[in-house]
Amino acid sequence: MEVNANLVKELRDKTGAGVMDCKKALAETKGDLEKAVVWLREKGIAQAAKRAGRAASEGAIGSYIHAGGKLGVLVEVNCESDFVAKTPEFQTLVKEIGMQIAAANPRCVSREELPAAVIEQERQIYASQSAGKPEQVVAKIVEGKIEKFYREVCLLEQAWVRDPNRTVSDLIGEYVGKLGEKIEVRRFVRFQLGESAGAQSDGSNA
Repeated sequence: MEVNANLVKELRDKTGAGVMDCKKALAETKGDLEKAVVWLREKGIAQAAKRAGRAASEGAIGSYIHAGGKLGVLVEVNCESDFVAKTPEFQTLVKEIGMQIAAANPRCVSREELPAAVIEQERQIYASQSAGKPEQVVAKIVEGKIEKFYREVCLLEQAWVRDPNRTVSDLIGEYVGKLGEKIEVRRFVRFQLGESAGAQSDGSNA
């Protein structure tokens, strides 16, 4: 279903959750605002958003090596305390995120890291592909393809490789609920044998 932008804004104001999480919650609950709030809380996303202002200065740098040593990932995942950073649950999350980066090859952690020039270039490509159609139709097609682009290249918006019905953001939200601390992916680098440079991202998320 198409989600009303005003409802998305209201849900964001209530929970502090991200745009994509709010859209998904409203879609899952058929536009029912109160049920969407509950849905976000059950997933741990609203709880994660409430912790967004807290400092995440501890954590771990994890590595994941794949394909017989031909593909490797380094990722920094932050949390609030050294105690949580050393828990098996947090270490498992770090490994899962490393595996995700190796398998899905994201360009960046979140959409905010993508340069405006990159987004504008994508818009122009999608608009030219839809040339000849009414302006409003083209605009709708372009926005839909831009959202798909975000889901392909932004780590947090990618479908989790172990369960495509959930995003990486969903996964992190669940661990926030379990561990009771803010968790964010700070940065990563992905190396593939034979490439001149590894894919890199340096950013943060709530």
